[in-house]
Amino acid sequence: MTYFFQLVVSGIVVGSIYALAAIGFVLIYKSSRVLNLAHGQLIAAGAYITYTLTVYCHIPIYISFVLSMILTFFLAMSVERIFLRRLIGEPIISVIMVTIGLMSIIDGVIYLTPFGSENLSFPSFLPSQPIVFQGIYISYTQLAGVLITFLLIGVFSWFFRKSTVGISMRAVSDDQMASMSIGISVPRVFGLAWATAGLTAAAAGGILGNIVGLNFDTLHAFGIIVFPVVILGGLDSLPGAVAAGIIMGLIQQFASGYLDGNWGLSGTASLLPYIVLLVILLFKPHGLFGTHEIERV
Repeated sequence: MTYFFQLVVSGIVVGSIYALAAIGFVLIYKSSRVLNLAHGQLIAAGAYITYTLTVYCHIPIYISFVLSMILTFFLAMSVERIFLRRLIGEPIISVIMVTIGLMSIIDGVIYLTPFGSENLSFPSFLPSQPIVFQGIYISYTQLAGVLITFLLIGVFSWFFRKSTVGISMRAVSDDQMASMSIGISVPRVFGLAWATAGLTAAAAGGILGNIVGLNFDTLHAFGIIVFPVVILGGLDSLPGAVAAGIIMGLIQQFASGYLDGNWGLSGTASLLPYIVLLVILLFKPHGLFGTHEIERV
């Protein structure tokens, strides 16, 4: 049973990072109905900004982490203001193509930096010896990542349920025309949604970079890996993103722990989440917690 619970702990660690990254997708889709395919690039940008501030500017990593979230907040807001706001009301395929173009642009910019093609590691700032409880291991870095993730998820949940801005964003996601009629600035809400998504992307990138190291291919591919999480939970559901993140993390860890290396199987940790996703979508096309929209004719 120790091995089983070790996989559960590992699944929660991985799943919590998935959940934090998935929230960025959900925030933008909820407010603007746009699926940002460049979210993985924002995750990579946040991780590299944290690394640059820590290693090159000699800023303590705790402060670098917060600064990278703030900088990526304004980076994402600028992207929305420059590239996306002009496309309000345009066909959705045009918006999707713009996010694909942004993927290539941000990829190119990061590759031009001195560490774009390097494998790097954050300087150690926590004890290297893991915590051991009943034979189950968890490193201080993983524990810090989980705690920060759930803290941020709690803050965002409060923000959307209690704050005026959060309630405005929920109103815009439900009905843009009705929101404009009561004085809510829809373009401003779109900008805030992108900025907040950038903030969560930087947090996910910083945590991921500290746990697995900095490799650009891994970081920007993380956005694609998180995609089934977003679909499984429901594109417009924040609780769904959290639940689906944990579910996917557990599935991957159990597949890796019990299937890979047995019966001639390998790579099931990458394949199984997509199989589970397809099976669930057959019965719940809007995901586990997504809104089933009904149109009256």
